[in-house]
Amino acid sequence: MNRISTLAKISPLADIERSVRGNYVAVGDDVTIDSFVKIKFAGGDGNVEIGPRCYLNSGVVIYSGNGVRMGAGVLIAANTTLAATNHEYRARDRTIIEQRFMPSRGGIVIGDDCWLGANCVLLDGTVLGQGCVVGAGTVLKGEWPDYAVIAGNPARIVRYRE
Repeated sequence: MNRISTLAKISPLADIERSVRGNYVAVGDDVTIDSFVKIKFAGGDGNVEIGPRCYLNSGVVIYSGNGVRMGAGVLIAANTTLAATNHEYRARDRTIIEQRFMPSRGGIVIGDDCWLGANCVLLDGTVLGQGCVVGAGTVLKGEWPDYAVIAGNPARIVRYRE
């Protein structure tokens, strides 16, 4: 059962699926979910938890996978994907779809007051500390410290917020 605050602003053009496995989407107060945002239950039994005062811009896609949790005041720019799951592919004698999904790497956790630029991709196991900024087009995995400004491919810390 999804838990969506009555104070959230969700575009009628956003698509928040209902889970068939019992996991849920929780949306906090004063959250804005723009048009063409897609939240899909796929690849695991994790929940999607969006803290208060977050803004998800047009075209953001979130796959629940092993869980996605974002703190307060997170800003996510257009066309960013949060993929908290990975397809299994290593066995050559079976198709990828037959192999299902890899074990969890911990889902995705985004700390308070983070900003993700347009066209970013966050992979399963990504943990962003408080106040991180992620440059447009960056692909992220792993843990990143508080107030890091991260950019490039491969992703690297280019500086820290003052």
